[in-house]
Amino acid sequence: MAYNKELAAAIKAASLAARLCRGLCGFQKVQKALLQSDVRSKHGRNKSPVTVADYGSQALVSFMLQQEFPGEFSLVAEEDSNDLRKDGGGEIVERITKLVNESLTSDGSYGVSLSSEDVLKAIDSGKSEANNEFNRSRSCLGFVRGDQYAVALALLDRGNVVLGVLACPNLPLTSISVAHPHSPNNEVGCLFFAEVGRGTYMQPLDGSSTFKVQVSAVENPEEASFFESYEAAHSMHDLSSLIAQKLGVKAAPIRMDSQVKYGALSRGDGAIYLRFPRNGYREKIWDHAAGSIVVTEAGGVVTDAAGKQLDFSKGKYLDLDTGIIVSNQKLMPLLFNAVRASLAQKSKPQP
Repeated sequence: MAYNKELAAAIKAASLAARLCRGLCGFQKVQKALLQSDVRSKHGRNKSPVTVADYGSQALVSFMLQQEFPGEFSLVAEEDSNDLRKDGGGEIVERITKLVNESLTSDGSYGVSLSSEDVLKAIDSGKSEANNEFNRSRSCLGFVRGDQYAVALALLDRGNVVLGVLACPNLPLTSISVAHPHSPNNEVGCLFFAEVGRGTYMQPLDGSSTFKVQVSAVENPEEASFFESYEAAHSMHDLSSLIAQKLGVKAAPIRMDSQVKYGALSRGDGAIYLRFPRNGYREKIWDHAAGSIVVTEAGGVVTDAAGKQLDFSKGKYLDLDTGIIVSNQKLMPLLFNAVRASLAQKSKPQP
C-alpha cells in the first residue's frame, strides 16, 4: 500500500512546524524569545521544560492533519493544554496563537485565523490512543540550548510504522563530525522522510532538492563513531562508554538531543546510536517511531538491547529490554555482543 498523500501531508506539516520553530521574521527568532521568557515546567514530568515552540508546533501539525484528513486519523502526542489553561497562561497562549496564525498565513493553504481556544483544542487533539494514527514528537531541550532539535512525525497503521518525517532545523545539510558538529560555514536545516519499502530521502527545509541516503557501510568498529543523548539523564553515558570500549571504538561520542540522531545516522554521519535510559524511565513511541523508519529504510537496524524489534502497537509506551541500539547490518552482531557483555559486567556486584 502506498502512502503518498499521507507522506506529502506529513512533510508539509513538519516543514511548516520547523519554520515556526526557527521563526518567520528572522533566524532563531523563537529560540531567542524562548531563552528570555518562554520556558515553562510541567507538573508531574520532573519539571521538564516545555516551550512555546513545542505547543505551537503541535497545534500547527494537529490543525493541518485535521484539514488534510478530516476524521481519518488521530494524533498521539505529548502535550496537552492543562498548564496553559491555568492562571498566568494567557500571555503564552496568545504568543502560541500568534505564531500558529503567522505560520498558516505564510503557507497560504488555509484561509483561516485560529482563536486561542481553537489552538488549545488543537493541542488537546493529541490525546488519542487509537491504532491508526500520526504521532508527533517534541524535543525541546536542544531547542532551549540553541542546539539540535527535531519536529518528528510518524504514521502508524495497525501498530506498524509506515512512514516517518524528521525536520531538523539546526542540522547541517552536509555531514557533521566530532571535530566540527556545528560548523558556522555549513548551511543548516534539513528534512528526512521515509516510507516503508521505498527508502529514506533528505532535502533542505525548503524542499529545493532531494537525495536518497544510506547508513554508513563501515565494518570495522575502530572506524565507527557513535551517537548518544546529550543529557546524561536520558542515557547512561558510562554504559555507552563501556560498550564502545569493548567494541574498540576510538572516536569520542557525538552527543545531541532528539531524533536528529536518527537522521544523522541514516545518512552515515555516524555508525552507532546507543540509548540506555536510567531505571524507571519508559520510552515513548513518539520519541522513536519516525526515527526508526528513517534509519531502517536507509539500510540500518533498530532493536532493543535484547535484539528485538521495537513494538509500537501497545499504546504510548515501548516495552523494552534495557535500551535501544541502532547500527548498520554488519556492525549489529558485534554491537549486540558488546552490549550483552557490558550489561553483564555492570550487573555484577562491585567488590
